[in-house]
Amino acid sequence: MNDDDDGEPGHAELVHLLRAVTVEYGLRQAEFAARNGMHATDARALISLLDAARTGEPATAGRLGARLGLNSAGTTAVIDRLERLGHVARVRDARDRRRILLRVEPGAVRLGREFSGPPIDAVLDVLDAFGPAERDAVRRFLTAALAGFSPEPGA
Repeated sequence: MNDDDDGEPGHAELVHLLRAVTVEYGLRQAEFAARNGMHATDARALISLLDAARTGEPATAGRLGARLGLNSAGTTAVIDRLERLGHVARVRDARDRRRILLRVEPGAVRLGREFSGPPIDAVLDVLDAFGPAERDAVRRFLTAALAGFSPEPGA
């Protein structure tokens, strides 16, 4: 399982590399959080909210809590901390005034770009060297890996 007979990396090595990437990313998130007066969960929440904004998905406290695996009180505490730091604002939904949405403030977007930009640019440079079939293989692998690590529905 370590290496195939032909010298190509084995399956286990690829899993270990994926794990190493996630550990390193987690360390950078913790560094970002500490440097900016946040908890590690706050940084994960901010990333989740930025991803929601990028995809045009309405960000609510309920969705954020579900993504982070937090109960209502924990989610409220995270949002309160991010709001106090000026990273997030609670705003009424223009379509349904009863619903409160979470908006990432421009300063937090800049902060995230300053910190995450260089490593993201490095990954994008690597991907630029890949052909469409290679990028598709990476996409399929990462999508399947994400599904493998995601909790099962109803669990």
